[in-house]
Amino acid sequence: MAEKKKMSLEQSMLRLEEIVKEMENEKLPLDKSLKLYEEGIGLVERCSGELENAKRKIMILQQGKDGEIEIVDVPEGTFNS
Repeated sequence: MAEKKKMSLEQSMLRLEEIVKEMENEKLPLDKSLKLYEEGIGLVERCSGELENAKRKIMILQQGKDGEIEIVDVPEGTFNS
């Protein structure tokens, strides 16, 4: 499947919301439902990958006891709203 121009994470998540709303329509033909499902799965995988990459990049620099700078992972749940 040819990929459209690369969407931002936020655009991808908005598109996923649109897909869910469309798929909730009981009168949607099966072939259209399958196409939306396929698009949705691709977007979920892409968003999940982007979030995982961002998680790996988020790090805090701290000065250790010996004066050296060390990289420490951000504690889980730090950025939850």
